[in-house]
Amino acid sequence: MIVRRINRLQKEQLGPLLEESKKEGFRFVERLVHDYQTGKNKFSLPGEALFGVFHKETLIAVGGLNRDPYDQDKRTCRIRRFYVGKEYRRKGAGTLLLKTLLREAAPNFSAAVLRTDTKEAARFYERAGFSKIQSDHATHGLTLGGGELHDHKR
Repeated sequence: MIVRRINRLQKEQLGPLLEESKKEGFRFVERLVHDYQTGKNKFSLPGEALFGVFHKETLIAVGGLNRDPYDQDKRTCRIRRFYVGKEYRRKGAGTLLLKTLLREAAPNFSAAVLRTDTKEAARFYERAGFSKIQSDHATHGLTLGGGELHDHKR
């Protein structure tokens, strides 16, 4: 497995992940494609990035970093559109992708937040060091690079 930055997202590249995620009832990969194609979110602001995990040239996981729109001082990033193909869960693809995102985020942000609505995903993020937080906009947060975790109780 290898992680690569995705500079130009192509819907065809995401085909299998998109279909699988929809079958599981997750809409965020579909939103990733839509927002990228319309220009709403291309992960192109300073500090933002979109990455994929590839197994032999097949995209098996995807996830990105955005500036958190709810953070007033812009020092918090949001892990977004994070999806790992079912066949590759619990085999290191998600951990590899998350570590890459956090390594990318550390120089630019002091905290990372995300929202998840499944217990399995919550456990994954908590094993990676995220803590549950009280926020209207996020379920988990992590301090990066020794900075202070921001007050997310807005």
